This record gives sequence, C-alpha cells and structure tokens, in this order.
Amino acid sequence: MRAADDFPAEDETATMTDAELAAHLAEVAGKILIEVRESGMFEGKSLGKAGDETANQFLCHALRQQRPDDGLLSEEEKDNATRLGMERVWIVDPVDGTREYGEKRTDWAVHVALCVNGKPEIGAVALPGLDLVLRSDAPIDIPPAAAKPRMVVSRTRPAAEAVSVAETIGADLVGMGSAGAKAMAVVRGEAEIYLHTGGQYEWDSAAPAAVALAHGLHASRVDGSPLTYNQAATYMPDLLICRPEWAERVLDEVARLAK
Repeated sequence: MRAADDFPAEDETATMTDAELAAHLAEVAGKILIEVRESGMFEGKSLGKAGDETANQFLCHALRQQRPDDGLLSEEEKDNATRLGMERVWIVDPVDGTREYGEKRTDWAVHVALCVNGKPEIGAVALPGLDLVLRSDAPIDIPPAAAKPRMVVSRTRPAAEAVSVAETIGADLVGMGSAGAKAMAVVRGEAEIYLHTGGQYEWDSAAPAAVALAHGLHASRVDGSPLTYNQAATYMPDLLICRPEWAERVLDEVARLAK
C-alpha cells in the first residue's frame, strides 16, 4: 500500500489552476482510499479511521504546499481560526460517507472545494467507487429529467421533512449514502432533488454545491438563502440541491411545513 507521501503533489500540481488542482487532489485521494481499503489491513471502523487519516494527510499536505497563502478547513483537521480572515479558503472532506466506504459500497465521495469570500466558487467531487470525478470547471451534460421526480435521501435515516415533501410533490425516494454521492446523483441525472434537513457541516456540501452550481443547478439553504461558507460555526442545518424547475416548489413546501 502506498502512503500519501508517495504522491509528489507539489511536483505534479505546480502549474495547475485552482480547478485543476481540486480535481487532481480529489482523484488522487480517492485512489489512496481504494488502496487503503484493498490492502486488507483494516476492517470496520478501523478502516474508516485509516482512510480518513491517510486521505486527510495527503490533501492537507498538498494544499499547504501548493496554496500556502490560502486558508484550509478539513473535517479531519483541527480548525484554525486564521481562515476566518482570509478571502480564499479550501474546504475538504477526505471521506464523505465513511460508513459506505467501510462497507465497500460505491456511494461515498471525496470533496475538495475552494470558497472565495464565502462563496463555493470551485469544487471537485470524486466518486472513487465509480472511477469518476465531477468538477466545476468541466460540466457534463445532464440527462433529461424523469417524468416523475426522484428525491435522494439518506439510506439509513431520511429526514421527516424530505419524506413529507416527497409525498406532497409525488416524488419517489431514492436512498443513498454520502452527501456528495446524493448531490452528484442530481448532477448525473439519477435524481431531480436532494433535500436535506438533518444537519451537516461545511465540508459536507461545499464541493458538491460548487459542482452543482457550475452545472446550472439550484443550490441553497431550505429557506432559499445562499450557501455561505468559511463561517466560525461550521454547522449547516440544511441544504437543497435540485434542478432549477423544482426549486420554487420544494422551497414552498418546506416553508409550509415549517408553519
């Protein structure tokens, strides 16, 4: 098994744009995670921990080498408050969907995003189990919408609000793992709506939101307000990523439920 130090990111990425760097790092981190899992050295929770630590080491080292003047926020790294005074902040999630990663499923992801003045400007979401990277600088063609909308929700604990909205608008529920996998299901045309009200953190949605917005999709809080990152409190209670034609209807239904 190769360690993160075996990937000379500082050499390979010296001339890359921010978007190219994000995609490269997400892809390589995904390959590292696959190798950690296939090594046979870890199982269960220890596999998730080893994957998180190894991918985090690689991502944070590479970003500090390549973008030393930028801020950094990672799920697996101790937060540094100096990022709050920076315009450019990288937000990463080394393994989004640790349970799915440990269970050797494909619905887990690696997130790398660059937020500028709080906005998710650049992002890459790797789906290593599918050997796929979705990126903000290389939008793909989104397939036509299904006649009946599909809403991706947590496969283990779907939020009550999402279930209620799905019933009201006549959407089929599709259970899926990580936030990144669910958001990319909308980008890939496997669903029309991703509504989440169960609580997340900035690293769960920064990269998916950047990719979704670059593909012309709607991405906001469930009250319709913009997604704002690099906040002192990294908790983000809710998220809506969907095809634009469904945004108003879903937001209206969420507002109705909140009354």
